[in-house]
Amino acid sequence: MSRRSRSRRSVTALALALTAPLLTVPLTATDAAALTGPVGLTADDLSTWQANGIVYALAQTDGVVFAGGTFSAIRPAGAAAGDPAEQPAVNFAAFDAATGQPTGCSLSFTVGEGTATVRALAVSPDGQTLYAGGYFGAVNGVGVNSLAAIDIDTCTPSPDFHPAVTATVRALAVTDSTVYLGGDFGTVNGQTRGRFAAVDTAGALTAWTANADEPGRAVEVTADGQHVVVGGDFFSVNGTNSHALAVTDATTGAVTTAYPSGFFPNTSVVKDITADASGVYTASEGTGGGVFDGRTAFEPDTFAQRWRDTCLGATQALQLYQGVVYSASHAHDCSSMGEFPDGQRRHLLAQTTSDPTLLGWAPDTNDGIGEGIGPRVFTLAPKDGTDYLWVGGEFTTVDGTAQQALTRVASGPDTGAPTVPQVKVESIEAGKVAVHWRSSYDTDDSHLTYRVYKDGGSTPVYEVSGDSLPWSRPQLTWTDTAVAAGETHSYRISASDGTNTTSRSTAQSVTVASAADAYAAAVRGDGAGLYWRFNETSGAYAADSSAADDSGVHWNAPTQAVADGAAGSGSSVGYTGSQSEWTYSDKRHATPSAYSLELWFKTTTTTGGKLIGFANKVQLTSTSYDKHIYMANNGRLVFGVYPGAIRTITTNQSFNNGAWHHVVATQGSDGIKLYVDGTLRASNFTVTGSEQASGFWRVGGDNLDNWTSRPSSRFYTGLIDEVAVYGKVLTASQVAAHYAAGTAS
Repeated sequence: MSRRSRSRRSVTALALALTAPLLTVPLTATDAAALTGPVGLTADDLSTWQANGIVYALAQTDGVVFAGGTFSAIRPAGAAAGDPAEQPAVNFAAFDAATGQPTGCSLSFTVGEGTATVRALAVSPDGQTLYAGGYFGAVNGVGVNSLAAIDIDTCTPSPDFHPAVTATVRALAVTDSTVYLGGDFGTVNGQTRGRFAAVDTAGALTAWTANADEPGRAVEVTADGQHVVVGGDFFSVNGTNSHALAVTDATTGAVTTAYPSGFFPNTSVVKDITADASGVYTASEGTGGGVFDGRTAFEPDTFAQRWRDTCLGATQALQLYQGVVYSASHAHDCSSMGEFPDGQRRHLLAQTTSDPTLLGWAPDTNDGIGEGIGPRVFTLAPKDGTDYLWVGGEFTTVDGTAQQALTRVASGPDTGAPTVPQVKVESIEAGKVAVHWRSSYDTDDSHLTYRVYKDGGSTPVYEVSGDSLPWSRPQLTWTDTAVAAGETHSYRISASDGTNTTSRSTAQSVTVASAADAYAAAVRGDGAGLYWRFNETSGAYAADSSAADDSGVHWNAPTQAVADGAAGSGSSVGYTGSQSEWTYSDKRHATPSAYSLELWFKTTTTTGGKLIGFANKVQLTSTSYDKHIYMANNGRLVFGVYPGAIRTITTNQSFNNGAWHHVVATQGSDGIKLYVDGTLRASNFTVTGSEQASGFWRVGGDNLDNWTSRPSSRFYTGLIDEVAVYGKVLTASQVAAHYAAGTAS
């Protein structure tokens, strides 16, 4: 339903293996300051009454928000359905925009046969009349035909406005003189009007004609009032080839800009349109493969495409606010945008009007009931100097808390603090302590400031700012050199968005090394760009001990701090062979042309599984996967790549004997090689390529379908430790030296 009412920022840490003396680093102009612009709305959900069904439509005027849909009652925030405070509300309710509580306006939308529903609401520019569309036959007993006008002051239906619409109205847009509507109907007031029509404020049919061959779902008047943009399922408007979207003359309905089949896939439709002086913006939903589910921005004068967001997960609604496009969808795969890969659904997102890059605004709902889509509609309601974004839909939770069909956020104040940093400290160089932490996230602040506290002190010894998003939380590192060998020190870190500061993290202690760790020195010295030592005791964070801050994320809690580690590390991570348990890199990587994979493993499994590999997904089983080391059922190791066809090399020996083993796989101009325990076990000098796709490193399991000697399990059972990835080919002597250093340790 329609309503009238960044440049890309780096998501990388600002500090990589930084060193500094024991002093406070002054904050600068880039320090965190809530909210992180250009986001102008918090992600903090406010107490709001709920509906016991689905909210499909929202509109507002003068501090009052109107909600329509398919429901029979409303109840207070926090109350369960059937609560004694629940009030009857037949498909409609009105609320105070600032308090979230119901007003005295009560309307009942009913129908004699079938299920009544309100699908569209719009307020006249003078704020005096609320227009409602849907499928209903009466409002408070006054007969209507799926379109009604409500006097807002008296909260009563107009007895004089009763155009005859023969089927469901799904979209409305209103000017001073005209009500534009879209939906499923074929006639209005007895005259042919295919899916779109316009009536005047008395309900008389106008000359505007935009006949479409399939349902209309969105209609919007452009900022200059000269055009009406229509969207829906259609393939033609007034006989012109234009699929899902068309721009029409506001007076005649003649198509002025068409978007022929192919501009949007035939399997995609337009669900919402919004516009202001900056342009026209559309929301799309697709069904099946090869669909378009995202947002599109068009120029305000030529209606040419400015940008297109290709995230997957149907978009239902858009709201413009201070140069930002806020969207409601169930986006689950934005990998084509360089954002998060296929996995967790994210229902509320934001982008600027000039750039589709996702911003740091991501409150969330669940999918909910009905079609399981989540949020479906927005309205922006100002009151007493604060702007409130109301969200309606079929969700039943908001940010993990029970809340049905309605929620809202505001332009301020920002009250939500970031998450507490996850910290790992280590001393693997003489006279130094490395303090690593996984970036926190805040769902409305992507630029945060971190303060490091030492030995219980109240003054930070180091401060730095960095960027993060809920789906990208890069590691930051500070190296403390104001220490001496043999001393023990503890560290805690807080995160701040400039307004709200977390508690300090749990203290992490370490004894300062008097000599470098021999194995770690070999790995780091030979240029590892990812080095997970797996010494954390809990949490999802796997710290990177390389200079690249390429940390990992433990998914679904593999067993940490197993008191059996390789290469003198002290502990390892245990994988149970569960198909929902692994570790992945937080960063997306370009396809490496030359690389080496290294780790230690210990297992007695007879079902095999993947030890490490490169893949396109992090929270789901991948559909693109190669550059991997896996174990066959018989305990032999396989290294495989996919340069257009599966190419593998396999050891002659089995290594599932319950002892620690060191494995290295390399690929470069000299082909592929597989080393175990310091010795070359297999090679193919002709295989120099692999699949050309960006992806993530995964440890502990992933897809192995169709691969040589495919084991019974894709997922590994056993211990893994000391994982390293290099952007070059390790030499045989380097591999042997690493094995020697590890066994000596």
